[in-house]
Amino acid sequence: MSDSRNSKATICVEGNIGCGKTTMLEMFQEQVPYGVEVLTEPVSKWQNVRGHNTLGLMYEDPARWSFAFQSYLQLTMLQNHTCPTKQPLKLMERSLFSARHVFVENLYRSNKMSDAEYAIINEWFDWIFVNLNLNVDQIIYLRTSPQKCYERIKKRCRNEENCIPLEYLQQIHDLHEEWLIEGSKLNPNSNIIVVDADQSLEQMEEIYFKDDAKILNYDHLIKVQS
Repeated sequence: MSDSRNSKATICVEGNIGCGKTTMLEMFQEQVPYGVEVLTEPVSKWQNVRGHNTLGLMYEDPARWSFAFQSYLQLTMLQNHTCPTKQPLKLMERSLFSARHVFVENLYRSNKMSDAEYAIINEWFDWIFVNLNLNVDQIIYLRTSPQKCYERIKKRCRNEENCIPLEYLQQIHDLHEEWLIEGSKLNPNSNIIVVDADQSLEQMEEIYFKDDAKILNYDHLIKVQS
């Protein structure tokens, strides 16, 4: 994270489907002692692209719709990355990085995205990474077992998620581990905070507010506000 007192920070909250990202963001938005802007995943945009539910289409037939969906997802996540904020801290639900390193990678490895489609997505991602400032200062990884995610998904009953099998959640978990745990060992400068998110909502609230300064790393942001 930057040492400049005039800088603003962006923290991305990453993790599997059903790991508790939205709940965490809502908690911090209400409780942190300084200005924070929360940007959740733009699910409503994915569900209505000029009348088309691209999220639903992707889950129903990923081999047919994964490229179209990931192309639009990349646009909407880029909008979140570049969205200006007057607050000293921007908390984002997921990022372009998890889109590329987890979800696109899974589609490709499971043969639901062709070689040509994978190459095009990567060309776009590489161009964005080189030419635009994505400004991610820290990643919070809500590390959750696939079984726990599966249980939570069943409880919240979102229409598009009814068809998600446990096997898929295992694949997404493995790719998060490959990216954020194994990858961080290769890059010791990675600013990644790992949170055990298998626990109950009450336990997670206690963890968040007991260790909020460590999780958000906001000491210099408090100084900005003073």
